[in-house]
Amino acid sequence: MPPFDAPPLSVSELNLSARRHLEGRFGDVWVEGELSGVSRPSSGHVYFTLKDDQAQLRGALFRNRARFVGAPMRDGDRVKVRGRLSIFEPRGDYQLIAEAVQATGMGELLAALERLKSRLSSEGLFANARPLPYPPRHLLVITSPSGAAIRDVMAVLAPRWPMVRVTLIPVAVQGREAAPAMIAALGLLNRQSSLDPSRDAVLLTRGGGSLEDLWAFNDEHLARAIYHSRLPVMSAVGHETDTTLADFAADARAPTPSAAAERLVPDRRDLTHRLAMLEARTTRAVQTRLDAEGQRLDHLRVRLRHPGEGLDRQRQALAQLTGRLTRAIQARMAEAQRRQTQLARRLAAHPPGRQLTLAEHRLAAVNQRLVAAAPRSLRPHRERLTAVARELQAVSPLAVLGRGYAILEDPRERVVRRADDAAPGDRLTARLGDGHLTLEVLPGDTHARKRSNR
Repeated sequence: MPPFDAPPLSVSELNLSARRHLEGRFGDVWVEGELSGVSRPSSGHVYFTLKDDQAQLRGALFRNRARFVGAPMRDGDRVKVRGRLSIFEPRGDYQLIAEAVQATGMGELLAALERLKSRLSSEGLFANARPLPYPPRHLLVITSPSGAAIRDVMAVLAPRWPMVRVTLIPVAVQGREAAPAMIAALGLLNRQSSLDPSRDAVLLTRGGGSLEDLWAFNDEHLARAIYHSRLPVMSAVGHETDTTLADFAADARAPTPSAAAERLVPDRRDLTHRLAMLEARTTRAVQTRLDAEGQRLDHLRVRLRHPGEGLDRQRQALAQLTGRLTRAIQARMAEAQRRQTQLARRLAAHPPGRQLTLAEHRLAAVNQRLVAAAPRSLRPHRERLTAVARELQAVSPLAVLGRGYAILEDPRERVVRRADDAAPGDRLTARLGDGHLTLEVLPGDTHARKRSNR
């Protein structure tokens, strides 16, 4: 311990001495850790923080060395950095001046986040897609009361849609207490939703920051609370490139707080312009319609006639048709009377009784002539028939049978002409001039014996 009366060192002297001691004590070292808070100002230098689960170390990669690093340096990347330890004297910052950077894979923090994200996705926690009211009547903003997010949101809402009611729900948005605070606020809003139905949308938001600053929005319990919220939730966390589990679990996501405000409400100036355009279009359409209807009315007025004129025309047409019908009926009746008179004259000149008498006389005369002519017409036919009958009688076998002859037939009705055609025991039929006899041929007897009568 230095003596009490030793002269004190200035801050610059102490920082300079510490820097020389640190640089002299350590040479080039390799340090492995996870990148965080990577920034690239316009100077071309790269500033970052290298950390593990227990400590962190600031680092700087100057422009003349940064151009030799092939892999991009991103938050969450796990890298090995070669450099020398030093102190930035103006601020007294202990830092690593990097000479080379090698990527060793994704950081453990992001790896754990990816595993959690995959598990929640498989459970369906990222399937929310309820439409948010547009515009909301009462917007509930969960964010830090002192952060830039609420100022950005109000700066956009005020000129765009001042009618929306906004209630700030103040919570911590960074650190260990942030996730429980946001979960508690979201639960309270859901329980109170039945008390005020106009509360119809929730905006969960904060400004940009490093991965550690936004880590509260990657809390598993917060993601589940957003998924189970009865009120629709829009998430707007960080900048456009930042994505958290809260964004995936929400019903809608915006890249920034300002963008969220723009999506939640319409721009009244645009609506006013659109209303003016619609009003002008409506006025033109109404005027065009009025002009067209006025022109149509003028045409109808020209064509319109007093109802009495139509009735007069119909009355005249009816009178004409009545006259034509009367004349047609009279002409038809006169023609019928004339034809009736002609038929009466013809009937009187040729009465039916006289015609019937003449017809009867003619019928009687024809009948007498028929009776007289019939015997004369039949006599030659009768004589010819008698002659043909005599000729047939002369050649008929029945005439031969009538003179006492007979015709013998066997059972198959074949004529027996010789004695050899019949055998003893055969039954024969004898056809006579009048009737027939059944005979049986006896053995040794050439004479037929009568077996039955006629």
